[in-house]
Amino acid sequence: MARIAGVNIPTNKRVVIGLTYIYGIGRVMATDICRKVGIADSRRVNQLTDDEILRIRELIDREYKVEGDLRREVAMNIKRLMDLGCYRGLRHRRGLPVHGQRTHTNARTRKGPAKAIAGKKKVTK
Repeated sequence: MARIAGVNIPTNKRVVIGLTYIYGIGRVMATDICRKVGIADSRRVNQLTDDEILRIRELIDREYKVEGDLRREVAMNIKRLMDLGCYRGLRHRRGLPVHGQRTHTNARTRKGPAKAIAGKKKVTK
């Protein structure tokens, strides 16, 4: 099992797919990394040599912000918005959708499970 940026990469998957298990690396970036290191797209993680894994690890450390550093940067950006008191910061603080989505009926993922309102009767038509 290859360990890159503190993440265990699944051994039986293709290298491009396996790299996406690292936070901050998607399909496009994974393809770009494989191209820079010189690994074919069809290769699997268990077919990589130790030297190739080392080259991938060094390239990611040198050129990309991933895992802890990226999570910290995103958290600091959200904290900055909340400290400013801007609209987006207030939405983050209240746990509501930030990008203008409808909240009257939807947004259950952000708002959590529905809470019953005491004393409110259902209207039948």
